[in-house]
Amino acid sequence: MNHPASFRFAHNPLADAEQKQAALSYLNEAWAEARHDGVDGDCLAQASLFAALAELVTTYGEDAVAKFVEGVPARVNGEFSVALAKQ
Repeated sequence: MNHPASFRFAHNPLADAEQKQAALSYLNEAWAEARHDGVDGDCLAQASLFAALAELVTTYGEDAVAKFVEGVPARVNGEFSVALAKQ
């Protein structure tokens, strides 16, 4: 099947780790732009969590996401620290 140039699939799709890094870079850019425009960080965080959870529910279903978020409290101490993320 021939696809128009704008719809061609990548021959070498990014590895999972590379996709995650690219996604984080895009999100960091969007956050920086929103903060520059005066959007509060707390509002950004809540909107981002909503969008992320909605995407996960669409992909994996409500039960799987509910089970996933049960483990978040144990991961908050350290894993989401900005100081650790930069190392």
